[in-house]
Amino acid sequence: MKVVLFCGGYGMRMRNYRDDMVPKPMQMVGPRPLLWHVMRYYAHFGHKDFILCLGFGGSYIKDYFLTYREEESNDFVLREGRVDVLSSDISDWTITFVDTGVDSSIGERLRRVRPHLAGEPYFLANYADVLTDAPLDVMFEEFLASGAAAAMTVVPPQSSFHCVDMNGKGEIKAIMPVARMPVWENGGYFIMTQAVFDLVPPGGDLVEDACGALAAEGRLFGFRHLGFWKPADTFKERAELDEGYRRGERPWMLWNESGTPA
Repeated sequence: MKVVLFCGGYGMRMRNYRDDMVPKPMQMVGPRPLLWHVMRYYAHFGHKDFILCLGFGGSYIKDYFLTYREEESNDFVLREGRVDVLSSDISDWTITFVDTGVDSSIGERLRRVRPHLAGEPYFLANYADVLTDAPLDVMFEEFLASGAAAAMTVVPPQSSFHCVDMNGKGEIKAIMPVARMPVWENGGYFIMTQAVFDLVPPGGDLVEDACGALAAEGRLFGFRHLGFWKPADTFKERAELDEGYRRGERPWMLWNESGTPA
């Protein structure tokens, strides 16, 4: 399946970190950017045909792949001034770079890459700023069995805050961590069919418009994931992922379960 990656937003909560021109998916986790980790995750499950929805910092993303250095994450031999790489990350990938506008919504970005998805009964989509060890193959199997038109991973609430149960007099009756509430959050990993394009208006939102409409019709499947799931929406979250990488705690790197650098 083709993989649509939304990597054109401003990432305002990541601003003032290093270079303000670096888009959020290109912030580093270990020696490689977030976007690379997300793409390696999909490639691990055999999905290596990517469509990058570019916007803010699009030239930065293009330059990264146009000057990609396999030696940074693969063993190699330097012999008589020539580099022989012993393995490869992206040599069998197909990457389509599409300028979808600096100020476009997620739904509009998806609309603008529709021609690149013609004839695809199913495709995958992702915000390109969340890492997980979710079993994508199992998710797809359960999605097919559900008969739904789209699916998303859902995860328990990640907040460390507490919710309170309070009556009209201001008396608090109970306190409960948000993570224990019987609700689920959008995990940002989607499986889609062509049906979503009929539900996203120009400038519309993928989740509120398309997924909301499908949910109202009982055609949206939620894959519950209780394993590792970590966003990098803020500087703090990205730093936590980076620190975990340096400690060898890399549960999202299913392609490298030995835990050695990659």
